[in-house]
Amino acid sequence: MINLYNTHIASLSIHKVGNKSRNEPKILSQEPYKLDDELAPLLREYFFKPFRDKEESYYQFTHEVDLEFNELYKIANAIFENPENIHEASKNIVSHLFNQSEHPHIKSGEVYITFLENMQLDNEKVNGIGIFKSELKQDFLLFKEKENQLDLILQQGINLNKLDKGCIIFNSKKEEGYKILSVDSNRYDARYWLEDFLGVSLFEDENFITKKYLKFCQDFARDVVLPAEDKQQEVMFMNRSVNYFAKNDAFEETNFMNEVLENPDLHPEFRNYKQEMAPKYHIEDISNFPIANTAVTAARKKIKNVINLDTNIQIKLDFINSDSAERFIEKGWDEEKQMYYYLVYFNKEQKS
Repeated sequence: MINLYNTHIASLSIHKVGNKSRNEPKILSQEPYKLDDELAPLLREYFFKPFRDKEESYYQFTHEVDLEFNELYKIANAIFENPENIHEASKNIVSHLFNQSEHPHIKSGEVYITFLENMQLDNEKVNGIGIFKSELKQDFLLFKEKENQLDLILQQGINLNKLDKGCIIFNSKKEEGYKILSVDSNRYDARYWLEDFLGVSLFEDENFITKKYLKFCQDFARDVVLPAEDKQQEVMFMNRSVNYFAKNDAFEETNFMNEVLENPDLHPEFRNYKQEMAPKYHIEDISNFPIANTAVTAARKKIKNVINLDTNIQIKLDFINSDSAERFIEKGWDEEKQMYYYLVYFNKEQKS
């Protein structure tokens, strides 16, 4: 889990990178940019907003031969060892990006290299390196007063509400290739940013595995439990799954199935579904792992616990007191009305 609220931009270098295949140049600033108090909060919001809105899926630097051959990994090491040299290192970052900018679709743009202090990552204070790129320009109008006349001036600039590309390299897990977050608003050239420039793969730690396994369970509930049983059992399966993850420090698949899958007929269905779908969730050969509480908390907020009926009635089930839904709700069939019904038991109505 990250917190960028108190993050300080300790240095900022601004360069421009063109498309190499179109013979567009790269422009390297000779000095770092001096931020003032007016511009600093605007750039903080521009740089960090996409990461606050983004689901946290971390990456790490990789290389098919050895991690030391990853160009950005080497540059990041040098910066973290000597942060005062980041401006010179930023020129190497832009040169590396320029060398990857050969596809005709890749757009030129400004590149911002920052050294970031006072970030929170997994409840620890860490420094980081921010690499951000603006590509798409928008038209805007300036108004110039001239005596009793207003003149219009058409200009082009970037929209501070939308960052085109960016990554934050956290000074954490160096031996594994650092923990990295990346955003890319323009999906047409995702390989260029993630693979060619950054050279990263998914960081498959306990947070990643917990999150992916819960997503796998959610899809299993939708694709298998719902057709085999009903909406109530789909919701209750996810209810029991989340509660299993919440109360245990480690996941063990056989124990999970015995505790969560009350219908034994679904056990082989679960194994078959996992065998078929595991590559999609990156959980191949994973049946035991430490559980990350932050991933469970995030998943609980996203999982729907509502039964929507075609009579414009909703039944909301409580994930905190999960046994209530099983003890006090019954489903049946009314022959006279030829309709299903839910029977709900209670002692008194609660005040809102």
